[in-house]
Amino acid sequence: MGSMSPVHWLILAVVLLVVFGGGGKISGLMGDFAKGIKSFKKNMADDESMTTTDATQAPGHISPPNQNPGYSQTTSSETHRNQV
Repeated sequence: MGSMSPVHWLILAVVLLVVFGGGGKISGLMGDFAKGIKSFKKNMADDESMTTTDATQAPGHISPPNQNPGYSQTTSSETHRNQV
């Protein structure tokens, strides 16, 4: 049994954290982890509320595309006509 499975690595990491890191660091890490999860859930809820707001716009409403004012869009046929 030459290699260790991921479960073995996880157990080894926890033991090393307890031995060298002390108890205070683990609780601090878990607190930071919980804050990250709460922030993720909050942002997911904000994203869902934005999509429902976008869906409530009037049907048939099309927002104009962002265009560069110095750039004129021409089709290939217009370009061909301009070259001839």
